[in-house]
Amino acid sequence: MSVGSKLGRISRRDLFRVAGTYGMSSTLLAAGTFGGAMSLANLASAAESTYDKRFSKPAKHTLKFGAAGFNARNLLIERAGALEFARDLEARTDGEIRIEFIGDNQICGQLSCVEKTQQGIIDIYAASTQNSAGGAPYLNVLDYAFMFPGRASQYYFLYSPESQRILRDPLEKRHGLKFLFSHCELRGIQLGLGWSDRPTVTKLEQLFGTKNRVTGTQLGRIAMKALNLNPVPVAWEETLDGLKQGLIDGAETWASAVAYANMSPVVSQSVDLKFFCGTEHTSMSASVFDSLEGPLQDAVMESAYWAQAHVQAANEAALVKTVGFSDPQLPGTIFVENDVRPAFLPASEIKLAEEMCSPEFQPQLWQEWRDRLNGWAGGIDTYQEIYDIARRVPADMKPENVEPRRWWKG
Repeated sequence: MSVGSKLGRISRRDLFRVAGTYGMSSTLLAAGTFGGAMSLANLASAAESTYDKRFSKPAKHTLKFGAAGFNARNLLIERAGALEFARDLEARTDGEIRIEFIGDNQICGQLSCVEKTQQGIIDIYAASTQNSAGGAPYLNVLDYAFMFPGRASQYYFLYSPESQRILRDPLEKRHGLKFLFSHCELRGIQLGLGWSDRPTVTKLEQLFGTKNRVTGTQLGRIAMKALNLNPVPVAWEETLDGLKQGLIDGAETWASAVAYANMSPVVSQSVDLKFFCGTEHTSMSASVFDSLEGPLQDAVMESAYWAQAHVQAANEAALVKTVGFSDPQLPGTIFVENDVRPAFLPASEIKLAEEMCSPEFQPQLWQEWRDRLNGWAGGIDTYQEIYDIARRVPADMKPENVEPRRWWKG
């Protein structure tokens, strides 16, 4: 049984058998309520109960939720909150909103979910903001290098009323998307098996000249070029093969992404460079949101707030207890079982990286994109404003200690 798998002895074939009777959404929502391994009979019983409750009356609105490659199993590794949001919204609206959850890349992938939401094919999506930046370039606003000193500052910003003005409103106005909530990690370099026999990375210069996969983010490439990390665009779905075959030295992503995507067997070191955001977010079509009655809009926002608070606590726990991204590492975690070593760089090396690539120290590298993003946001200085907000909490604050706030209430 894979670490973090709550489906235990349930095979993919069995899962589809149950889903054939009760629907995939009811089956996945039921699976998400189990705390440990379960039997086929238990899953079927839970799916039946979930189905009966969800379909006890007709829904006013059925919303399609395209969740890229996520499912009940891997959402226990990277706690992105997609199923929790769906379950809470259905319960909160007493079934007036029903969510059709479609994960496992069945309706959209990391790069295409945003566009399918904009096209009206799906109503809600979950994918990283970096991969979604291709279809919604304003999402690049989160990706200035070293703008966030830690995960606590990321959560603090997302909860802040200023996030409405700086992130959410321009995104909605420009791209028709309502940013609901996000998991928060910071990106590093995940080195392939060619680094398994090398010492654990302790200095930035050990990474110079390596060839690394980059996401859809345009700003991430600026940082990688400045750090001599040779960004190579590789689709998320092809990254595992690229690492396995040695076509790339590493990939820029974050620890729980390595674990949930079953990339751990081909990664040897997870270097915590934390040079820009890794944010697996959930957004909704703004026009679909606007079409809902007022009380249902309120319910969407409350469920988004609840999901954000859940993700904040659950992902911090999962990083240590499920992924193994800690020093020392806990036995039985995904990284330990696959011989993945976290490489936590000293503060002096992080500072060196910051001086090499951040807008604070290398403003000329960012000016074109900074002007563009500032223009889209109505003329504010996007980088400086987010940078300042991110430093209202101590750099070493535990992320789980950030106070949740309803950002839209000011």
